[in-house]
Amino acid sequence: MHPRHIERHRTKRVGWLRAAVLGANDGIVSTASLVLGVAAAHATRSNIMVAGVAGLVAGAMSMAAGEYVSVHTQADTEMADIELERKELKTDEAGEHKELAAIYVGRGLDPALAKQVVDQLMAHDGLGAHVRDELGITKAHSARPIQAAFASAASFAIGAAMPLLITLLAPAVNLILFVAGTSLVFLALLGGVAAYASGASLTAGAMRVTFWSALAMALTAGVGALFGAVV
Repeated sequence: MHPRHIERHRTKRVGWLRAAVLGANDGIVSTASLVLGVAAAHATRSNIMVAGVAGLVAGAMSMAAGEYVSVHTQADTEMADIELERKELKTDEAGEHKELAAIYVGRGLDPALAKQVVDQLMAHDGLGAHVRDELGITKAHSARPIQAAFASAASFAIGAAMPLLITLLAPAVNLILFVAGTSLVFLALLGGVAAYASGASLTAGAMRVTFWSALAMALTAGVGALFGAVV
């Protein structure tokens, strides 16, 4: 495989890994914060679990809906670009021919060879050649809204399940400490994984995620304790 193709596949894998890690991060932070807020208000374990499960479902559906809308917008843009390219091929085939040849020359082909390649590609599938080489749209990298929505919801739900499991198993007297501590450990690990996938510092990535997650949990727990005392 050509090195450029290897790099493209690696970038795609890294993108999926980062998206999965970020979804799991969101699931842990939001659900753990919700659990801590309700627990700080002196709710029973069953009430905490109900709130946590509701938060998991609501968060997963919100992630799915947001991702679906975002990726579907990208898909609509791609379809509009393809339709525009189709019209340009009908109205100015010679100009599009030259445009595609210039792309291949820019990639290193001799002008005469580029013209020959374009002649053959245009005779076989002109629109496909322009979509692939001019617009950069391929089947492997085209927008898939439903797939993206399911992946986003699943990664969030997996992350959110962790603090809920701890809530179910931890002793009631130490529930807040167990949920907060284990959540921060998992978040630090995920932060390190995301940093590693991006080629950044593992320590910096873990510390960044841990700090902001701890802040979110502390603020939510504080609000819960405040309302619990008032009510």
